Amino acid sequence: MIAKHKAAVFLWFDGDAVKAAKFYAETFPDSKIETKIDAPIDTPGAETGDPQLVELTICGLPYVLLNAGPPQAPPNDTYCLQVYTDDQAETDRLWDAIVDNGGEAIMCGWCKDRWGYRWQITPRILMDSLSHPDPEAAARVQHAMMQMQKIDHAAIELAVKGED
Repeated sequence: MIAKHKAAVFLWFDGDAVKAAKFYAETFPDSKIETKIDAPIDTPGAETGDPQLVELTICGLPYVLLNAGPPQAPPNDTYCLQVYTDDQAETDRLWDAIVDNGGEAIMCGWCKDRWGYRWQITPRILMDSLSHPDPEAAARVQHAMMQMQKIDHAAIELAVKGED
């Protein structure tokens, strides 16, 4: 049922909403396509009968993807979904899925998917370490993270300890 939540994140696509929804649902935990609505009339980005809206859940959060032709403003860093990971294998799997599917690696755990949307694949150990009670340890972690694209769990652990 479309609009079953009080609010949802709404993303604009140029004809690839279904393809993006399938990728997100297959890639991220606690994710699935809920509803697809076809255009009842011709609209910008969707002719009658073409997919117009896709409602899905990504990591437990509600999303609506819209086919509406070229976005008037392309995606940028002002919107980013941060996904927390529990170990290096999960970090690698999610990061690699995005980057290897036509995406792009960015610094500090950020990457961009093939549709231009930004993701932060963020290990929980990083967040815990950035809030370490020892400010020097937190500073070492911050410095280490600033040198990385995909976050390296072992390097974060070493930074906390003050080891290279």
